[in-house]
Amino acid sequence: MKRTVLIALVFAFVASFAYAGDIKRPDSYNYQRALEAYQQGNNEEALDYLNKEVKENPKNGYAFMMIGSIRYSDEEYGRALSALNVALKHLPKKDKEYRSSAFITRALVNDALENDEAALQDYNQAVKADPDNTNGYYYRAEYLYSKEQYDLADADYKKLISMDNGMRVGYKGLGRSNIERGAYDDAIKQFDYVIRSYSDDSQAYAFRSECYFKKGDYDRAADDAVKSIDIDRNTKGFILLNEIADSALMPVTTRLKIKTVKEPNQSYWQYALGAVYEHTDNYAKAIEAYKKSYELDGHDITMERLSLCYESLGNYTMALNCIDEAIRIDSTEYSYIAQKADLLYDSGRTKEAIDTYTQYIQREPEYYGGYYRRGFMKSNIHDVDGAIEDYSTSITLDPTYFYAYLGRGDMYMLKGMKTDAYKDYRKVTELDTVPSQSSCAFYAYHELGEDDKAIAYLDSTMKKFPEDKGTFYDAACLYSRMGRYDEAVDYLRQSLQKGFRRFSHIERDDDLDPIRDRDDFKALIKEYKLRLTEDQQTEAEEDAHYEEVVSEVPFTRTAGVCDVKCEINGLPLHFVFDTGASTVSISNVEANFMFKNDYLKSSDIQGKDYYIDANGEIIAGTVVNLRKVHFGDIDLENVKASVVNNQKAPLLLGQSVFTKLGKFEIDNAKQVIRFTYKKKK
Repeated sequence: MKRTVLIALVFAFVASFAYAGDIKRPDSYNYQRALEAYQQGNNEEALDYLNKEVKENPKNGYAFMMIGSIRYSDEEYGRALSALNVALKHLPKKDKEYRSSAFITRALVNDALENDEAALQDYNQAVKADPDNTNGYYYRAEYLYSKEQYDLADADYKKLISMDNGMRVGYKGLGRSNIERGAYDDAIKQFDYVIRSYSDDSQAYAFRSECYFKKGDYDRAADDAVKSIDIDRNTKGFILLNEIADSALMPVTTRLKIKTVKEPNQSYWQYALGAVYEHTDNYAKAIEAYKKSYELDGHDITMERLSLCYESLGNYTMALNCIDEAIRIDSTEYSYIAQKADLLYDSGRTKEAIDTYTQYIQREPEYYGGYYRRGFMKSNIHDVDGAIEDYSTSITLDPTYFYAYLGRGDMYMLKGMKTDAYKDYRKVTELDTVPSQSSCAFYAYHELGEDDKAIAYLDSTMKKFPEDKGTFYDAACLYSRMGRYDEAVDYLRQSLQKGFRRFSHIERDDDLDPIRDRDDFKALIKEYKLRLTEDQQTEAEEDAHYEEVVSEVPFTRTAGVCDVKCEINGLPLHFVFDTGASTVSISNVEANFMFKNDYLKSSDIQGKDYYIDANGEIIAGTVVNLRKVHFGDIDLENVKASVVNNQKAPLLLGQSVFTKLGKFEIDNAKQVIRFTYKKKK
């Protein structure tokens, strides 16, 4: 939102050279130079000219407004607030546009300062100052939405629509509110309208994907997520792909594989495929996809992901080679140095890891995390004083980072400095009060002798994040510390079942030393190390049961389209081969005939859905299951199709068929469509 407002203000300032009605806006030399610098992104130069301007013209509200905007973009909220207060004092009452923009910017500042009441008052003032301007309603709606006041937000979204029926942000806003309420069907209707009106709106596809995902319709969820990132690499769509893959891997990977075939020179699709495989712990396949992506663009981020995949497989040699390559490509991305240090540590090269973290700290001396990690590594080679020094530096840089207090408390205990240790442990419990996936208060409670509180806090964390493998690993560590060894092994088993695979860390974590020599511990580690290897082999073994075949399906060219002979449940029909159609589509004429003649049964009806036709219109259709689809020498079972309520609608062979196959190409010379796919032997 911040960037949107600032860009809007840049365009507003452009108008300041001219008159607006009977309002004369500033045209002084310093103000114009400031505006030019601001438009070029040189905030420091702009501020220099603005300071000169307000010194010469202390009642120039426009200059103070620009100062406030710049201070806000630089996150100097106190100074931004002061400037905007002066701006609103001097901006002409009749300049509704600028006063409204100033109120909006001050509302954003108050929101950043968590002054909720003041922020809402400013948004109300923005609307009041310029009631015919959509900006005030939009930003107030977004603010109310962020505060979970969906009914109030919807009132503004509806106002936006009433002001401009094509105002897609209004429809998207209503859709988002319905998602939060769990009213997914209503939300889908809003996003359908946006997509019909603006077919290139990636956000609408991404949000509709979320709706389908939460309804359990993984095929359409995957379709929309892929479409959203196809348009403009939509981040939400990319994240959703991974979430959908958790529940339904095949629909996601199939669609991504189709994109890699259709756009073989686009590295992004191989990268996305690698990310999905990595997310679902299919590291061998992730590596294969990432390598193909890297061959196309040589990107350092791809090499970093390769490093992480090799690390997950325990191949630290390759992981280090890849991160070294990433560093070679972009030596200014210092996080790669930290990643290399962690890899060195996990591979048992602790002293080299500490030296590498020192290199990282030299480049990022103000970041608390570097000192914490180096302190942690020092503690593992029993450099207690060195660890305390690094933990203390981390705390100085970020006094709220409770892990550093926990680490330093453990070191104080080793030195017999119990008073100082207990002080740090208590600080952890004061800072870590809301259970999260990064919580560690349960360790502190245990060290303070308050095991009941430790268990209660841990239980609430696991209840809140029942699928978080790291939290269950923490449980194993805590119960091991507490001497409750059977429970420690059981929680370790649960963390491994949920996907925890940092075996090198497990083997060196001193929290687990009390259970390390137990037979059940050894058996558990052996089992899951073997399972990790087997997991990577499973799909390859499954592939061995299939052979790659090529089928050629004849077609005739009619009015510029490919006409394909096809049998549906034994009924011969002619279909248009349409890669743009999401499903097989048949008209109600054919559907009625098929029902009357027993080619379709009542049990084949799966409900009703909405589709977008070739003209961009949303149409209702009955969803049916086609038990058998035959064309050429290809036989498919259980293909989804839509019955369109249009007697003249063509029969379309769409993506619900293609996703069951693989690569295809149209050979116009031979007049065949050539499918390359895997068939069971």
